[in-house]
Amino acid sequence: MKIATFNVNNVNKRLPVLLGWLKAAKPDIVCLQELKAAQDDFPEAALLKAGYSAAWVGQKTWNGVAILARKRAEIVVTRRALPGDAKDLQSRYLEAAVAGMIVGCLYAPNGNPQPGPKFQYKLAWMKRLNRHAAKLLKSGVPVVLAGDFNVVPTPADIYPTRSWDKDALLQPEPRALFAALLKQGWTDALRALHPEQAPYTFWTYWRNRFERDHGLRIDHLLLDPASAQRLARGGVDRAIRGAPDASDHAPAWIVLK
Repeated sequence: MKIATFNVNNVNKRLPVLLGWLKAAKPDIVCLQELKAAQDDFPEAALLKAGYSAAWVGQKTWNGVAILARKRAEIVVTRRALPGDAKDLQSRYLEAAVAGMIVGCLYAPNGNPQPGPKFQYKLAWMKRLNRHAAKLLKSGVPVVLAGDFNVVPTPADIYPTRSWDKDALLQPEPRALFAALLKQGWTDALRALHPEQAPYTFWTYWRNRFERDHGLRIDHLLLDPASAQRLARGGVDRAIRGAPDASDHAPAWIVLK
């Protein structure tokens, strides 16, 4: 089973790129982030035509997450929001049962500028994620948490630079919260498969960062212990980032035996 995560950075604007990638890569389950589309504006018909069923939580202009399933497999939604704060109306989390797994699709807050309220929201959101992730682990069911975590876990997950030192993605607090997730028992799949040099997933549009491979690894797939034993291979479809009018992210994927 092939599972992928892809921050599409506007699903309607990037729809041709997304459909082309789906046709070529044939992932069985896909988590999408940053739809930037209202609930009624999601391109469900085009995805059905491409052979994918979909569940999504949209939001006009910003955020938005979706789960796709190949061969129009059934998606049973179990959560449409991250628990812990009923006042949080941002569309950042979707959870569903698909093909025998619980799939948590997430788009964590960016947190910039920091310090400030956006950074505090980021930390509070990640703490809620950690609490919910612990409960998912205790359930004993196969789980993947996939998406844009907006965290560069370690200095090895960014090109050599000091220009990002003050960015929210690299601060000690979100890094510690991500590390705490792994300490719960989750496996960072791409790091496990590529211990020396896990591939980048994001390159800004500025200063030819993609062409120079000045990237960051902020899109992650975390597996429960039993699912981690099934991990066979994985990578990043870097070429998608170089397509015309592409997202600033590339799809990351894994294959479970």
